[in-house]
Amino acid sequence: MRKNTILESYLSSNSLVQHQIDSFNRFAEQDIQKIIDQQGTIEPSVEGFSLKLGKIRLDKPSVIEADSSRRSILPNEARLRNLTYSSPMFLEFVPVIRGIEKEASYGEVFVGELPIVVRSNLCHFRTLTKNQLIENGEDPEDPGGYFIIKGTERVLIGLEDLAPNRIITSKEKGGAETTSKVFSTAPGFRARTVVSRNQNGIFSVEFPTLHKAVGMTLLLRALGMQVADMVESASDVPQYRNDMLLNTEQGDVKELGPSDSLLEMGKLSAPGQAKEYQVKRAETQIDTYLLPHIGTKPEDRKAKGRYLLQMARRTSIVANKLAPQDDKDHYSNKRVKYAGQLMEELFAYAFRFFVKDVKYQIERASARGRKLSIPTIISPETITEKISYAMGTGTWVAGQTGVSQVLDRTNLVSTYTNLRRVKSPLAKKHPHFNAREVHGTQWGKICLSETPEGLDVGLTKYLAIMAKVSVGADEKLVEGKLKELGKIEED
Repeated sequence: MRKNTILESYLSSNSLVQHQIDSFNRFAEQDIQKIIDQQGTIEPSVEGFSLKLGKIRLDKPSVIEADSSRRSILPNEARLRNLTYSSPMFLEFVPVIRGIEKEASYGEVFVGELPIVVRSNLCHFRTLTKNQLIENGEDPEDPGGYFIIKGTERVLIGLEDLAPNRIITSKEKGGAETTSKVFSTAPGFRARTVVSRNQNGIFSVEFPTLHKAVGMTLLLRALGMQVADMVESASDVPQYRNDMLLNTEQGDVKELGPSDSLLEMGKLSAPGQAKEYQVKRAETQIDTYLLPHIGTKPEDRKAKGRYLLQMARRTSIVANKLAPQDDKDHYSNKRVKYAGQLMEELFAYAFRFFVKDVKYQIERASARGRKLSIPTIISPETITEKISYAMGTGTWVAGQTGVSQVLDRTNLVSTYTNLRRVKSPLAKKHPHFNAREVHGTQWGKICLSETPEGLDVGLTKYLAIMAKVSVGADEKLVEGKLKELGKIEED
């Protein structure tokens, strides 16, 4: 039996760049619609009028010629003519007038172009035979997995990051403070929530839009939780129970009701404003920016409170040395984002600008007394240009650089390694010794020897030759199955 039989069998049935293609397919078929659904409606400052967003549809890649006609385009033509290999996007708009949905008189409206991964489900390669590809100047053995932006082949480098929606507990500031962090991620949105415990056992919470940390018990009361429920949740760990009793005795938490607690939070965020505005501000903060992966509606507040109590429990257990702190370098605590997840972030960013532009155009048309026509006020360039700029320069949403790079075509091996690169978001110039070292859990996932010398050592890595990247699963589906099995409680 030959030594490389297993490897040959694996490579004959699996593409080395399939992770890029599968990741993009998931985005194009599921995640892009989730971003649209999360926005839901566009509500301009026009009395009694709003726009409900419907289904989004992506066509096969095409190009608009000089005579305004649209026709299909193949990757090789895009390379030769310095064009972007992209699909047109069409979105349904339903006018809502005084709460009544009208018929979708506008139908589907063209809203922009989305660059397409070669050999993805939207690519023409999927429908053409080998002979047809050769006749059109295409290479039937091309692995795909890359984009073509203005004639240049570009690849999105995999970004290594901490796992979203997972509690990571560690000691900070030389052990003086223990924190539980979670990168709460909803479609197109990410919010970092931190529960901290100081040396005295006092808990505080930080999340986006807060100017400073807020006491956890005050926040839990604003979420509608009772003091008795907080103490009862800590009954299984004596040290945690002591911490919770101490926190509930701080300030006037026991005397404050949910509405009073919301007002207190509003005073911290919007001092000097009217009480109604302060309460509204606090409600918006906890619904939108606190743990958005759990939900963004008022009915999700108690579930968020229970999640915060779990974070506090982990913090207290680690602080009292009842359990070790989490290892940030353990690969089960990390995820690698490829084309689909990166395009999801970029599209969500561009779509927010699109929504703002539509609002402005509707308000301007209404102020001038003009008849409202959605197809004429929509500017497809808003989304197209934002995406094209990021893809062309490599500058991504959160300030990362070098995410999009020119595909290395020096030889076939260079092409494959370029498409399987993994990059850490950590800065090159800082030591980060632990992050640069080979962690035992990288075995079978990351190549143990292939990394550049110099500043990038240990931060730029490559997938092992037989590593396969999963595209993830729908969390709501998994949660539903766990509830059916009785493993978690119904809300």
